[in-house]
Amino acid sequence: MGVVSLKEIVDRAMQDRYGVPAINIVNDLTLESVLAAAVERRSPMIVQTSVKTVKSIGSDVLFAMWRAMTAGIEVPVSLHLDHCPERAVITECLAKGWNSVLFDASTLPVEENLRQTIEVVAEARAHGAHVEGEIEAITGVEDGVGSDEAAHRQTLDVSVHFIETSGVDVFAPSIGNAHGVYSAEPHLDGRRVSDLVAATGVPIALHGGTGLTDAQFSDLIARGCAKVNVSTALKITYMQSNLAFLREPETKNKWDPPSLFRHVAADVTAMAAGYADRFGSTGRAW
Repeated sequence: MGVVSLKEIVDRAMQDRYGVPAINIVNDLTLESVLAAAVERRSPMIVQTSVKTVKSIGSDVLFAMWRAMTAGIEVPVSLHLDHCPERAVITECLAKGWNSVLFDASTLPVEENLRQTIEVVAEARAHGAHVEGEIEAITGVEDGVGSDEAAHRQTLDVSVHFIETSGVDVFAPSIGNAHGVYSAEPHLDGRRVSDLVAATGVPIALHGGTGLTDAQFSDLIARGCAKVNVSTALKITYMQSNLAFLREPETKNKWDPPSLFRHVAADVTAMAAGYADRFGSTGRAW
């Protein structure tokens, strides 16, 4: 209970066919709010940090916040470095105590991606940590990483070879999903998820969770998407909540930052709790 490995969380989720929210936080308030949702819903939770967030806050401060806010927590939570193409940042975060990393070498040829991923897996194992792998870029730019160009999808054989040879613990395929806000309803290739799970038994990470429907979540989670990434929804909730609250102080010329923080925290907690409900992870604390 408390802070556990990524593998413990996703393996149990795939076995019981529910999804675990993997939510990108941006500061101390959003970290505290996402953890509050996990406790409120008795849900496992994967807290994610982008490379941009690590660099803007600093790994020392960010991990100190994580350690302080998870002290005594009674639900399974894990700290994950999301979409990181920089080996130096991966090394830094693993050394500080992150539980897992996504080494995003999707812009490299598959064989070079595989060679480096094997090295990252070995490095992570030395710290008792785990690795998410990716060989196809998910469409869309997130925190400065990615591209709006649709990536070429590899064959099932190539993907299976990558998973089995690299030793990754979670795999993130391109199935028609995208980062950011969807401009139209995506056509998702659920069959690809089923084929990968059947061939490897490795849990699948669904990226681009913001904007998908409950029916899409239910179908993909049932097929083996045990980790469901949510980033854009938090950013939208955080910024819109600030804007909504600040209209009244601007009109009355009365300024009270703690009231703003409480308002925004409540909205972010409600957002994260809602995803736990939608993914079926509510009440799954061990």
